[in-house]
Amino acid sequence: MTKNKQKLELTWIGKDKEINLEPRILVEVPEKSYGDKDTENMLIHGDNLLALKALEQDYAGKIKCIYIDPPYNTGNAFEYYDDNVEHSKWLSLMKSRLECLRTLLANNGFFCCQIDDSEGPYLKVLLDEIFGRSNYLTTFFVQVRYSDKTLKQDMDFHKQIEQIHIYRKEYGAKPNLNIKERNFEKFNYYIKENNKGKEIELGGKKVVIFQNGDYEIVKGDGSEDGLKEIWASGTILDGNSSGRFFRDYLDGRVEKDGLGVLYKVYGIGDDKFPYRYFTGPKKLGATKGKYYQGVPLEQLENDDFVQTTPIENFYDLAGSFGNCRLEGGVDFRSGKKPELLLQIILKHFSNEGDFVLDSFLGSASTVATAHKMGRKWIGIELGDHCYTHCEPRLQKVVDGTDQGGISKSVNWQGGGGYKFYELAPSLLKKDEFDNWVIEPKYDAEMLAEAMAKHEGYKFSPDENNVYKQGFSTEKDFIFTTTQFLSHELLNQIHNKLEDGESLLICATHFEEGVGSAYSNITIKKIPQMLLDRCEFGKIEYNLNITEEPQEEDLEDEEIMEDEE
Repeated sequence: MTKNKQKLELTWIGKDKEINLEPRILVEVPEKSYGDKDTENMLIHGDNLLALKALEQDYAGKIKCIYIDPPYNTGNAFEYYDDNVEHSKWLSLMKSRLECLRTLLANNGFFCCQIDDSEGPYLKVLLDEIFGRSNYLTTFFVQVRYSDKTLKQDMDFHKQIEQIHIYRKEYGAKPNLNIKERNFEKFNYYIKENNKGKEIELGGKKVVIFQNGDYEIVKGDGSEDGLKEIWASGTILDGNSSGRFFRDYLDGRVEKDGLGVLYKVYGIGDDKFPYRYFTGPKKLGATKGKYYQGVPLEQLENDDFVQTTPIENFYDLAGSFGNCRLEGGVDFRSGKKPELLLQIILKHFSNEGDFVLDSFLGSASTVATAHKMGRKWIGIELGDHCYTHCEPRLQKVVDGTDQGGISKSVNWQGGGGYKFYELAPSLLKKDEFDNWVIEPKYDAEMLAEAMAKHEGYKFSPDENNVYKQGFSTEKDFIFTTTQFLSHELLNQIHNKLEDGESLLICATHFEEGVGSAYSNITIKKIPQMLLDRCEFGKIEYNLNITEEPQEEDLEDEEIMEDEE
């Protein structure tokens, strides 16, 4: 018997193959950024796996809610995504992305992934492995199309339901429950006593018994003086003091007290009344009874009292899916999600001011919804529709001209902005002699930022000292240069350092012997210092394969105006 601790996990061909991702930099394109210049919102064009790696240094542990809607691997080719990836490859590519996403998620954050049943069960096991099965919270089941809408004539089964698997990062993360509007609508029963009744003692409590005809139960308008009617049955009999009292002392008393009896029990409950009413069975053979409780004292005495109800796990959004095709003013068939769905998710798993991330952005439904709900956001998209769909849609959101989706329900009038980023090319490339060299597209600032990221430094050029381009601690700095590093230049750099400070210099070429000149200065050579660290020259880790002719859903041809 093995002593090694084993865990339940999913295995597939190629699972153990590690990807040594290059930590790329993100380059802002000012002419594409839009609106408020001080915004923290980010629209990123580039491979989502490389972009996620690029975000790790600055955003690890900072994202409150991640929602992704990856290609489902159904075998159907779509206009903007090819969704037919071999099973093992799909799992490998998802695994690497999920691991990066978990790193970015805040400790009190939530991860939500929409999928259908093509890969859904395998994805669930993979998510259990990455996030921990104890951190699985629930699965939302979403009706995405009507039962009478045909997808393809040759299909044997009609897919109406998709799933959203929801996980927390760590124990203690609390979703926002449904808030129940404070009112007294259900406290609408009033009891009138027509005589004094008969006083007895049960379970150490004073009890007054009223026979049938000696009292009246009147139903009226709810108020803080009213009572709520509750059946004393099922789990109630074990779940609270009133249920237990009925179970232990009133159940079975019909033989002694008769049918239709009212019991007034003192010293029970937590409402404004010092007593609680119970009724016994009213018909022969019946065993159930009811009790009537007043408005809880907590609700009466606390103006800030908020009553919550559990979050539902089924949503019929067939109408919203059928009508969302042109939301935001952009057409995105076979994959677009309605803003109403995203509003439900963001309402429960984020708050205003939190960061929301979607790394399979599509037509930007997630971040458009997040923007209107006052969340900060990061959206990543590889395809050209980052330009043709995401940009124009988000510009309309910022301008306030997008009045579709949830705009009217949140009274969206515009505002805010976003910064547009391109994922930088690989730092190194092979030259004509098969030697690794620095990519010519990197200017001095880009190279300095890239080297800071590779070495784990925060890129932050010092205005007063050109040799301090980034820092790891208050006393530890980095400097990158393509100049020839001579002893003379090194002496000049050293004289700029203060006592106790250290410096890492990354240089392309330098004079012999400079590396041992000063104990507080370390010199490394580019690109040799990087070659064994990660995979360079990779254009993308694409989750999609070459596009095939589109096979459209028949349902997508029909906009159901009656559901608007």
